Amino acid sequence: QVQLVESGGGLVQAGGSLRLSCAASGSFFSVGAMGWYRQAPGKQRELVAIITRSSSTNYADSVQGRFTISRDNAKNTVSLQMNSLKPEDTAVYYCNAVVLVAIMKSPENYWGRGTQVTVSS
Repeated sequence: QVQLVESGGGLVQAGGSLRLSCAASGSFFSVGAMGWYRQAPGKQRELVAIITRSSSTNYADSVQGRFTISRDNAKNTVSLQMNSLKPEDTAVYYCNAVVLVAIMKSPENYWGRGTQVTVSS
């Protein structure tokens, strides 16, 4: 069983910063790409940032230059540093990871339960 547990959400004023963290736990062989997605009320879930095991990154245009994704392979964690936050960043943020549970199995996609980020104007 693989679990992704997020932390670090909250309420912040526009222009402020927050740091989200996510830890993968359970029984697995390795963790591949990890990422953050978000879903605002009435909108579809969208990619925010993704990082490969070798630390190649990709960002949504809307957060490029403001958010930074990083990971610690030894701890199976991924973080998202969010600076210069805007009200439109308000959403539930979900951690995502591609996990290889066992060598002879295919990688599987896992999601955290989400953490609320609210940016007030």
